[in-house]
Amino acid sequence: MTDQVVTVNGTRMRIYAAAYTSTNNWDIEPVHLALTNSQLLNSLGGSHCCCFFILEVNNMKIVYPVCCGVDVHKKFLVATIASTDKKGITQYVTETFVTLNRGLYNFCRWLADHNCYDVCMESTGKYWIPIFNILEQSNIRTTLTHPKFVRAIKGKKTDKKDSKWIADLFKHDLVPGSFIPPPNVRELRELARYRYKLVCMRSSEKNRYQDCMTISNIGLASVLSDPFGKTATDIMKRILSSEVFSDKDIEKLIRGTAKKKTDLILESIRDNRIETDQRFKMNEVSNHLDYLEQSILKTEVELYTRIAPYMHIVSHLANQLPGVTELSATLILAEIGFDMSVFESDKHLASWAGLAPSNDQSAGKKKSVRISKAGQFIKPLLVQVALSAIRSKKQPYFATKYQKLKARRGHKKAIIAIARMMLTCIYHMVLTGEVFNPSDLETTCKPAPKKQVFSDENVFAYLSAKGYDISTLTKISSSDESSAMGSSFGNSA
Repeated sequence: MTDQVVTVNGTRMRIYAAAYTSTNNWDIEPVHLALTNSQLLNSLGGSHCCCFFILEVNNMKIVYPVCCGVDVHKKFLVATIASTDKKGITQYVTETFVTLNRGLYNFCRWLADHNCYDVCMESTGKYWIPIFNILEQSNIRTTLTHPKFVRAIKGKKTDKKDSKWIADLFKHDLVPGSFIPPPNVRELRELARYRYKLVCMRSSEKNRYQDCMTISNIGLASVLSDPFGKTATDIMKRILSSEVFSDKDIEKLIRGTAKKKTDLILESIRDNRIETDQRFKMNEVSNHLDYLEQSILKTEVELYTRIAPYMHIVSHLANQLPGVTELSATLILAEIGFDMSVFESDKHLASWAGLAPSNDQSAGKKKSVRISKAGQFIKPLLVQVALSAIRSKKQPYFATKYQKLKARRGHKKAIIAIARMMLTCIYHMVLTGEVFNPSDLETTCKPAPKKQVFSDENVFAYLSAKGYDISTLTKISSSDESSAMGSSFGNSA
């Protein structure tokens, strides 16, 4: 027998009956409204000591009457469709599909057969991307969410329970969706992140090259400001090409201001000890660095080609904001997109980028206000732009802000605050097309001079600095001062 759910003033309730039996136990049964009193007592063991109680059923609003929760894995996915009727009763249908294209198209047809066009799935690694591509192609509205928002209770997890739990949360619209930009922005983002990986690889190879130089008793990195500049590169190629070289050969390769350090350069490479293994490593690393430079250049050309329709936005940001170049503006827009209406406000964008303090408060105590781990790609980029902005002399707005914050909170918190300010400016400049003109620009860059309040100490210090002998000065009392003023008035009369 199933329990009976009734609706009273818009609230769904379930009625139970409890009876104390002859075995000194309470027997609890759900009440079906069609039962008579005698039938109910018989179901409760024939006892005449009976009471009723009402348990309120969850009255959350059903936003998606027909929706699907998907638990994603590498080789298969588990999907559960939750169909809720007008009485609030939900029925579930669960199926498992392989993640090959054939299985994904079968999954789309299965959704269409059940009239389900709203899907929620967790972002598991990169495995969600092929599923999202097929669902997007089939015009199925897909909500992607972070696994932390749909994590089930430990010890009660199965694939079917996970998909059902996702569907239950999603039907009440309790799952915050992740930001998925349109396809053209996703392509830009993939190229921008690939360039970031190439730059990281280049930095790693440069570190290996410098390690080889140190092991081989070559001290160019301690003499030249850039061990990978034109002078240092030509010198190392000459050293690696032959074991025998003269000072005159090296002097011909020194350029520009490095000629002032000619003696130090010659001393840093004299009596080096380049073994065969280190020579091999440096040649291979040098070739790999040349390859990485070409790959980075090709990637940047492809980025500029794809962002050409939005080049006016890139130029607007690069010309207005200090510390922002066309390349950095391109990389930022590749992450956040060109449509700022997807974010509720500039604070929402800052939180999405991981530049907002977190909320961790319990029992009236704030435990931590550290920024979140979000924005793994855009956060380092914005910090790099902020570091460039605080060194700008033409537009000292962010430099002045940084100095004030650094004095109170330190460098790390100050630079994160500047990065958030710059992201807020980018949000409004892209959204409305306005120019960079903060309300406190004039007061920050040209503060009003402070009025100096004189006291005995600073007056004496001022007079002493001007060359006056303050040892002969004496302070008169108030009575002497009043008599002196009276005598002066009498003389004038």
